[in-house]
Amino acid sequence: MVEQNQPISEAISREQSRLRSFIRSRVADPGDAEDILQEVFYELVEANRLLMPIGHVTAWLFRVARNRIIDLLRKKKPERFSDAAVEDEDGELLQIEDLLPSPDPGPEALYIRNVLLDELELALDELPDEQREVFVAHELEGRSFKELSAESGVNVNTLLSRKRYAVLHLRERLQRIHDEFTKR
Repeated sequence: MVEQNQPISEAISREQSRLRSFIRSRVADPGDAEDILQEVFYELVEANRLLMPIGHVTAWLFRVARNRIIDLLRKKKPERFSDAAVEDEDGELLQIEDLLPSPDPGPEALYIRNVLLDELELALDELPDEQREVFVAHELEGRSFKELSAESGVNVNTLLSRKRYAVLHLRERLQRIHDEFTKR
């Protein structure tokens, strides 16, 4: 039984600090952040107890944390200020929303962008080295396949194939997160 728990203990020790920082950067209340961290580790222990296969523990932990953060945000509806009103210098009533900047590129959009970037980083970490290197070099660094081929000695078609598999994996991983946010 102790042997079975060893990988769980190691994962918790290894990822606790990073996971806590990840959660704290997205959850303002330290108590809520600590609750989410404990829930994530509880789910890991439960998954282990039920012998659920977890391929990439780090990615799994961050995905569960992200889902718990989303759950928390859904539960905590913002307080409505739309009924409150104030008077301007002329005595006219202004709604609170008249005093606030446009909500479009607001905190929720920033949060979603950060979640997508974090998820992209985790998804890139899941790729085999060859696929990740080609994807990063071509998409993020703007290097050509011809240039990569000359540098590495790998056939252009092989590089294209590696990038294709990387894109398919990333598309699948990021589609799930996209779907979660579009359900809202």
